[in-house]
Amino acid sequence: MGSEQDVGSSALATRHDVTFGGCQESLRCARRKGPEYIPTLFAYSMSENFFEKLGGESRLRAIIDTFVDRIFDDRMIGFFFRNADRGRIKEFEYQHAAKFLGADVEYQGRPLGKVHANHPIMGGHFARRRQILSETLDFYEVAPEIKQALLRHTDALRNQITPELDSGCDPNLLRHRHSSG
Repeated sequence: MGSEQDVGSSALATRHDVTFGGCQESLRCARRKGPEYIPTLFAYSMSENFFEKLGGESRLRAIIDTFVDRIFDDRMIGFFFRNADRGRIKEFEYQHAAKFLGADVEYQGRPLGKVHANHPIMGGHFARRRQILSETLDFYEVAPEIKQALLRHTDALRNQITPELDSGCDPNLLRHRHSSG
């Protein structure tokens, strides 16, 4: 999705970018990174609507409500949300996921890179959020292809959320990042 995701783009463009790990030169990048980056969505017709297959708005909202409640209440990452409006976060998470899954919904939030730039989000924090998402999708028994697509989508957004490429936490990098920016 590049350094600044155009979340207002069509679901088709969003899926294309996300499924190839956010690279500008999608297919070439996927080949360079290896077969694990070749998307499962590529095997599906781009006209397939994961939003409808998931169960539509009410089911996605239930999943997002549970997910957001869990991240707000989580001991490892909940502190990031102490001053956030839970309802607002739920709405933006819903819009973002719905758009990705193929719904005719526009994401109304700010670009993800800008939203997260001033937060000291480390690799472990990102991994924790991803784990909570995975567990929530399991709890709702989301179809494996949709779960995998959502997790790959999350992974593709990593560079907009944290500069750490893995799940480790480098406090020196964090101090430098926030003292220079």
